[in-house]
Amino acid sequence: MEITFHGKRALVTGAGKGIGRDIAKKLVECGAETYALSRTQADLDTLKSEVPSMHIVLADLQDWDGSRKVIEQLGPIDLLVNNAGVGRNALFMEVKKEELDYVYDINVKSIVNVSQVCAKGMIERGTAGSIVNMSSIASSKALQEHTAYASSKAAVDMITKVMCLELGPHKIRVNAVNPTVVWTEMGKGTWSDPAKSGPLLARIPLNKFVEIEDVVNATLFLLSDKSAMVNGTCMLLEGGLSCS
Repeated sequence: MEITFHGKRALVTGAGKGIGRDIAKKLVECGAETYALSRTQADLDTLKSEVPSMHIVLADLQDWDGSRKVIEQLGPIDLLVNNAGVGRNALFMEVKKEELDYVYDINVKSIVNVSQVCAKGMIERGTAGSIVNMSSIASSKALQEHTAYASSKAAVDMITKVMCLELGPHKIRVNAVNPTVVWTEMGKGTWSDPAKSGPLLARIPLNKFVEIEDVVNATLFLLSDKSAMVNGTCMLLEGGLSCS
């Protein structure tokens, strides 16, 4: 199944590293004029050196007003991937307000902020669009020390559904991708210890974690016309964990 995005303009947040970086590179490969947003200039510089046609965008999504102004200057966006995400692990009784604020600013509020700007342009132009929000299996599966992260992803799932309901009449589809542990550098840092990963892997029928490529493929499918009637879904990428 060939997916192409020729003539489309795409924005990927959190594109400096990991999943977002690979999604942005694949979008370029599929023909989209792609904007990669990150708060880290060094990551954007290396991405630009790898993909010269990539547009790089420096912005801190924790800054609502500042990042909004940056995104408003990008021009029309047809495809949006709200990939930026952070985690702060702590036992429930030890969660600090500052940690909650940080996680919710990036994982939840930035989706609303960025999507408002991009969707406004789609509506004004009267053109169809597609938005993918990066969620997690943690939105529905409780994990130790994941109060901030898991609750933020539960919010992402419901935001996705409300966006679907309200933006659908404007020909804008909105979906989420919900992977279990993704084998990024961050994922390896948290789950490389067999004592921690073993019990979770034992509950996954495929007995493996998610590769970045799996998330990229799912995201591109949801962005594309191949998923023209897929709207408001939270696509599980967890190897059957929910069945165990």
